[in-house]
Amino acid sequence: MKKLTTLLISFLVIFIVSRLWLPSNLKRRNILSLSSDKDQPANFWFKSKIDHFNEIPQHPLDPLTLEEINRVRAILFSYQPFSSTNFPAIHSLTLDEPYKSQVLGWKKGDPIPARKAFVIALLNGKSHLVTVDLGLGRVTRHEISPSSGYPMLSLDDMAKALEAAVSFPELNQSIGARGVAFSDLICITPSAGWYGPDEEGRRVIKVICFSSGNTSNYFMRPIEGLVMTVDPDKREVVKFTDSGRAIPLPRAANTDYRYSAQEKPPEMRPLNPISMEQPNGPSFSVEDGHVVKWANWEFHLKADQRAGLVISRARVWDSETGELRNVMYKGFASEFFVPYMDLDESWYFKTYMDVGEFGIGVAASPLVPLNDCPQYSYYMDGVFVTSDAKPYIQPNMICIFERYAGDIIWRHSETLLPGFQINEARRKVTLVARMAATVGNYDYIFDWEFQTDGLIQVKVGLSGMLMVKGTPHENVETMANHEEVSSPLVSENLIGVVHDHFVTFHLDVDIDGPNNSFAKVNLVKEESLPGESPRKSYLKAKRHIAKTENDAKIKLNLHNPSEFHVVNPSRRSRLGNPTGYKLVPGRTAASLLDLFDPPQIRSAFTNNQIWVTPYNRKEQWAGGLLTYQSKGDDTLAAWSERNRPIENKDIVLWYTMGFHHIPCQEDFPIMPTVTSSFDLKPVNFFELNPVLRIPPAFDHDLPVCRPSNGNYRDT
Repeated sequence: MKKLTTLLISFLVIFIVSRLWLPSNLKRRNILSLSSDKDQPANFWFKSKIDHFNEIPQHPLDPLTLEEINRVRAILFSYQPFSSTNFPAIHSLTLDEPYKSQVLGWKKGDPIPARKAFVIALLNGKSHLVTVDLGLGRVTRHEISPSSGYPMLSLDDMAKALEAAVSFPELNQSIGARGVAFSDLICITPSAGWYGPDEEGRRVIKVICFSSGNTSNYFMRPIEGLVMTVDPDKREVVKFTDSGRAIPLPRAANTDYRYSAQEKPPEMRPLNPISMEQPNGPSFSVEDGHVVKWANWEFHLKADQRAGLVISRARVWDSETGELRNVMYKGFASEFFVPYMDLDESWYFKTYMDVGEFGIGVAASPLVPLNDCPQYSYYMDGVFVTSDAKPYIQPNMICIFERYAGDIIWRHSETLLPGFQINEARRKVTLVARMAATVGNYDYIFDWEFQTDGLIQVKVGLSGMLMVKGTPHENVETMANHEEVSSPLVSENLIGVVHDHFVTFHLDVDIDGPNNSFAKVNLVKEESLPGESPRKSYLKAKRHIAKTENDAKIKLNLHNPSEFHVVNPSRRSRLGNPTGYKLVPGRTAASLLDLFDPPQIRSAFTNNQIWVTPYNRKEQWAGGLLTYQSKGDDTLAAWSERNRPIENKDIVLWYTMGFHHIPCQEDFPIMPTVTSSFDLKPVNFFELNPVLRIPPAFDHDLPVCRPSNGNYRDT
């Protein structure tokens, strides 16, 4: 049994390593494959990629290169407080971005501002915040964080926790009693959350397990009630709970989602191949590795180990003046909050903060050509680091492509003019930057979509597998008070636990420059005076400029509708209106948890859907810089309690998108994607319709394809 346990530990570590693309065995292969045609997406137009071995930064916001990361590592190894025998675990090593004023003042051809790295390291239970100046070749700042919480988990942490868990004797006894083969055991490492003083003073990770017997979808075969709490630093199990031995292991039937495992075709008419044709190639370009130019848009795009996809310096050309105008300095997903609604001992802690606890970039999946991204997509890698500060490549992490789905950007028909008829319409073609991350059972798809009319739409899609709970019940009729059951049955012996998803976005909008104001435009019902009109009431728009952070805290309410504008009071249109953009929320949800529930204390940034704060380069992560096991003392909500002035300041807009998820049978065994979005839309930013002069499309612009005997051919 000891030999078998050793083999299992090795298998589990290799499984995680290969899944997360650790460089220890893949670094060289990943980089070399960048020049191999057979490993590239099926894409004629974009075969070339960045040469990561010889990459030189071309923009102040370009991520650290392989060479720069290796230089930082060498500097840290020679840094006196750290030693080769006491080298800290590196949990984050990223570009310490130049000051905003430096970036805004930089033009192509200027020298790049000093390149610095910001390092979060963990040593002896303390979080060290270190700045390394690459030009000077030394550490220029080093402090120990005073806030609660730890850095996001590293792969090394997860491997240590799994090693301790699968070596624990009681685990073998437990799975043996349930009839689970040791070779079928799959364990994962969800975060522990924070639930008071009893859980302070040490880092802990939860370990829960599943059976992969006869299926690739082990998430649908939970070993219910089995939870281990592990100290990864001491590599020991500190608590073992096994309360579910009476709950049967759910069956494997119908759980496999792979196409090769389907035994019969779908009951639908087959779909013929479909694609968007671009006979002249895409209309966008990616210059210097990270600067995207398309239609009237320019922006900087990069991969980030924590945030995933980061859009910076988004600017749009004015169709009337030819001026390149500022819209957004930086935008990214700042934090996730995913609380499950079950008080059971093996479930209460499942209240995840995926960005700060695991990292969305780390969890990013290589995108699948023609399925994740259409043909003619451009693919961008991430360059990240392991816990020993070695760089590695996260391949094909982001794709960029143009989208046309038959939508219309504007149209009008006119028949009342004497002598002729007008039929004018324009197709809507957009540019999308996309990434997908697999965080445990869930898959998240992020789209930043740019339109020619100046609108930016940010969309989040949710797919993947439910986190399910084992139950003795196979039918709702056997459940007591089944109409009142808090979570529904989604398959035999499986409950889909009700849960929420919240995504908070950091949106550093700079409309025509840094100094902006936040305006709430309220729609107010006014009643008509007696005899004034046959109408009894009407709506009036009333603008209110927020003076402080408290003025700008917004809880959305359909019965008190408002628009939310960010305006530049010093830049006016020809009609005297301040130029601006408005945030247009899509379908969303609010957290219903008690404000003093420990998960809600940590995730108080979801207490409002909209926040506005003065720009502070240290305030980027809504859940705090150190999120893991944090107490909520360094969050967006905590910063905003200072109620700082925000009128005519450099401000940051924060928006939280929410989903309530009551699972259903259609979510089994894998969930169809559910999406929500929000828009950043111009308001008096342009003097008139910016897409007025876009030419219409004609037949001769594209090859004509017609079906022949059920097949398509070019004519």
